[in-house]
Amino acid sequence: MCGRYTLVSAPAVLEKVFGIGGWPTGFARYNIAPSQVVPVIRLGARGPELAWLVWGLVPHWAKEAKTGYSMINARAETVEKKPAFRSAFRHQRCLVPADGFYEWKLTAGFKQPYYIGLKTGEPFAMAGLWEHWEGPDKAVIESFTIVVTQANDLLSPVHDRMPVIVPPAGHAMWLDAKADVQSVRSLLAPFPSEAMRRYPVSPRVNNPKADAPGLIGEILVQGTRTAGQDPL
Repeated sequence: MCGRYTLVSAPAVLEKVFGIGGWPTGFARYNIAPSQVVPVIRLGARGPELAWLVWGLVPHWAKEAKTGYSMINARAETVEKKPAFRSAFRHQRCLVPADGFYEWKLTAGFKQPYYIGLKTGEPFAMAGLWEHWEGPDKAVIESFTIVVTQANDLLSPVHDRMPVIVPPAGHAMWLDAKADVQSVRSLLAPFPSEAMRRYPVSPRVNNPKADAPGLIGEILVQGTRTAGQDPL
């Protein structure tokens, strides 16, 4: 699964990578957690646009908003079939910008957090789905979920799932509701291990209220580390 991630790149960097402006100045989040409102990219009337959505998808047919708390992720293998996700998969896909994400490995009764990102350190796009929900009192919630797939070789020793990372060449197709579904499915694959890195970080990230640069700092664990990762 993907339960925490970061977005700390400067607006100029995000504009270069994603090709759209409007990124907020001074926005740096080192521990984005479910239920928080964060920027995603979706297709608007004039093309890709930045939108601020709640993390935790609330289907348009849900009777109450709290449904979203259990829908922070959607499994790639069943996203077309699950009632909560199938409509959004067909018509309302989005890109979730990130610099990295956290995952936890259970070792001797202790969950050691790891930080995972690209070797280049550049921001990337996680595959997302979004929904528009209106409550009985006319309250409106726009929300999203992150699509996850089988972990690649780098991540599998830590966790069996990872977010779908959409390569830049696939951004436009993922956003386009008219794109060939078979082609869209081809994007739901594990990202290449050789392009990524992982390392252990402080368990302070376990607290969703924690949000500071030190959370993504590498820490020492037992054993000798090579090539930017611990031996597990």
